[in-house]
Amino acid sequence: MRRIHIKTFIGTAILTLFMAGCSDILDEKPRSSYTPEFFKSETGVRGGLTALYAHLRYIYGQAYYYNTGETGTDEVTYAVDGDQNFKIMDISGQGNITPQDSRADVLWGAAFPNINTASGIIENGAAVGVSNALIAEARFFRAFDYFLLVQTFGGVPLDLGAGELKFNTDPKTSSTRNTVPQVYTKAVFPDLLTAVNDLPDQPRITGAATKTLARLFLAKAYLTYGWWLQNPNNIPTFPASDRTDPDGHNAQWYFQQAYDVAIAAIDNHPASIGLQPTYYDVNLGPNDRNGEILLYADHTQSSEFYNGGSLTYGSGGAPDNFAGWMMTWNYTNIRSSSSSTTWTAVSSVQREAAQALGRPWTRMAPTIGAIKNTFADKTNDSRYDGTFVTTYRGNWNKANISGPLYNANSMQVNPGDAILTFLDDEPAVPIVYPGGAGQNGVGAGVLPGRADFVISPNGIGRRVYPGLWKLGPYRTDNGTGLGQPNAGSTRPFNIAKFSELYFVAAEAAVKGATTQSGKTARDLINVIRARAGKWRWSNNGNAAKVQDNALVMTAATPATIDINYILAERSREYYGEGYRWFDLVRTQKWTELASTYQISGGNYGDHTPATVTRSIQPYHYLRPIPQSQLDAMEVSPEEKAAYQNPGY
Repeated sequence: MRRIHIKTFIGTAILTLFMAGCSDILDEKPRSSYTPEFFKSETGVRGGLTALYAHLRYIYGQAYYYNTGETGTDEVTYAVDGDQNFKIMDISGQGNITPQDSRADVLWGAAFPNINTASGIIENGAAVGVSNALIAEARFFRAFDYFLLVQTFGGVPLDLGAGELKFNTDPKTSSTRNTVPQVYTKAVFPDLLTAVNDLPDQPRITGAATKTLARLFLAKAYLTYGWWLQNPNNIPTFPASDRTDPDGHNAQWYFQQAYDVAIAAIDNHPASIGLQPTYYDVNLGPNDRNGEILLYADHTQSSEFYNGGSLTYGSGGAPDNFAGWMMTWNYTNIRSSSSSTTWTAVSSVQREAAQALGRPWTRMAPTIGAIKNTFADKTNDSRYDGTFVTTYRGNWNKANISGPLYNANSMQVNPGDAILTFLDDEPAVPIVYPGGAGQNGVGAGVLPGRADFVISPNGIGRRVYPGLWKLGPYRTDNGTGLGQPNAGSTRPFNIAKFSELYFVAAEAAVKGATTQSGKTARDLINVIRARAGKWRWSNNGNAAKVQDNALVMTAATPATIDINYILAERSREYYGEGYRWFDLVRTQKWTELASTYQISGGNYGDHTPATVTRSIQPYHYLRPIPQSQLDAMEVSPEEKAAYQNPGY
């Protein structure tokens, strides 16, 4: 199949109220706006469809938006170099989330222009002879954006100036927010139902929307709305509305729909779509765009034009995919010695465009709880190994530094050997840590008989911590050198995976959906856990590891599955992929699971865990409406205040 090659785009027509962050975006044929005339031809409609896929790169892989889905959860806190963008999201006394500072503005600025483009395609597609299947792609994306928006901000406008869900060309200086039930029942559900009906089983080109993808998001939307209707912890919503459904259904009806739709997708997908054989294969760079990935924001190393950014340096902004930099600590400060007798420091782990390395920014860090508790089983379960970089290996030869080096205990190491290891557990013999950075430059410790420096789980801090392997760069043009590690990642950023259908169905079952034979919550979760027990490669051992722990994994699954267990499994499966805030907000478990966390400090050599308390308030379950939106509205201060979510 052909791949979707996407250049940057301008979101839509003259929608000045919703243009924040989009004014410098260009199409392959640059235009200042999409007008009604643009969509009066098949060429125009197809160009608009390309823009719908292109807009994903302004949300996914954009590191500051990525931060909003992770920092402040039980998975992630800010790292030592985190600036205000990251510290405020932690809600731990480092500043307040405000309409000016919340980086959820990235979503607001990218989604509304895309919604308008989708509406233009939907209104004009049939008249110019475009198939229902192509129009269904636009319906999917309009629902996709509205679903993201309603989860993030609460109720949002359906009328962008020309009427509800109409393509708008008339600049407006006022706006009215619809309620959450209206957004779901008027926009999200109808568009996704049509998309499920009209999209093909197989993508028209690689990366295009399919029936399975639409079913996944319909099931997720049903599940999320069911939770919203139920509101177990009395979290406020905005605009204020009763927790009743305009179509007369209760939460239980939506949980059942979520289960039924997810099971239909699991049972009826084409052979080209489905689970990968091992967890390692899901996020392996050479295996990108595999059949488990249902949607991604695409990039390529073959062309700067189609990549949407430089192949040699990173801009630190969209459309670059630079999210993977955020949880990459500065491993380049690791030092070994060129002499076995006198410590002569050499940078033994050089910056390299390799999946285990990449460009360090040290803005986000895993919590100790995520390492010790979420991934408690590091022996049978392959997902810890398939998520983190815990062994940093020497690559000085790629920087034209010859010969062996000497490392911990003055022991010789060669290129490819372990230089620093984050241990799976606390060792029986205490680690001898240096005061401060020590000779190795990063405050790592020593154990007898080991040539690698080591840090235990309790020693993870805001400056030194395991890296995030799954989002690391992958390129085939490095040759024998270090490649281009300063560029944004040329890998696609994965957005939706087939595996999530099992989690959605399982969660709906826990919420009371009637299940089919062989498809209880435990059955469904065990499909994922069985796959997690299958190894073919050890990332951190850097060697083949053919091992099948599926029976051990499934036997360890509790007889009765609850929401907390599903959330823990979701974290093991999707750690660091931007899901977590949405998961905790949907289930209203954010306060329960993330109000405290542990991490050591930000200085080299600080390996003493501290417990940090977060002040998560009910109003935090919605992000603030961006200040740029309020500034664009020519209405009274009182009307602007009424437009904003309470608490901000």
